[in-house]
Amino acid sequence: MAHDLHIHAEFVKGATAPEHFPVSSLCEVAMVGRSNVGKSSLINTIVRHGGMARVSNTPGKTQEINFFVTDAGFMLVDLPGYGYARVSKTQREQFSKLIRSYVTQREPLVLTCVLIDARHDPQPLDLAMLEELELAQRSYVVVLTKCDKLKAGAVASREQQLRDVLAQCQHLVDVIPTSSQTTLGRHELLGCMKRIVNEYVKASS
Repeated sequence: MAHDLHIHAEFVKGATAPEHFPVSSLCEVAMVGRSNVGKSSLINTIVRHGGMARVSNTPGKTQEINFFVTDAGFMLVDLPGYGYARVSKTQREQFSKLIRSYVTQREPLVLTCVLIDARHDPQPLDLAMLEELELAQRSYVVVLTKCDKLKAGAVASREQQLRDVLAQCQHLVDVIPTSSQTTLGRHELLGCMKRIVNEYVKASS
């Protein structure tokens, strides 16, 4: 079974506006989160490909939506980090408009992974993103990052906190603790992505 959890991904294109999004028949799974949440590292952990998502020392540097085609039958989409202060307000608004139009209107999108730093309470922007997805009736999974920095008990209570906060939500698929350092949660997250994609493909065939 292990080979099934190794996915290969290749960069397709970067888009700074909806009209640049690629035309494709593949389902899409998106990754989104605050600028310093560890998104690039997690993407690289998932695909076992060191430099796929550009890991930047300057959070907020990725200003476009990057599309990667995978051999697992879906497109992995890396969204710009949100909420980083050193980017001008106008740029921030551009990002949030771009991100919002993607997560709420993009047709091939079947699952959005919202990354939240496990060491902190969910920030207002994180909750706003979850609310945005819920209102748009889009399936999403909450991915807790940097769990290696916490004791197991603290990870469990953070996971429970999120489950409680989102208890009334209709479109939450799961809450998955992860770590790019230890690869904790990698199989669960990848399994979740593949399951949602397969369900969608079955339903629409």
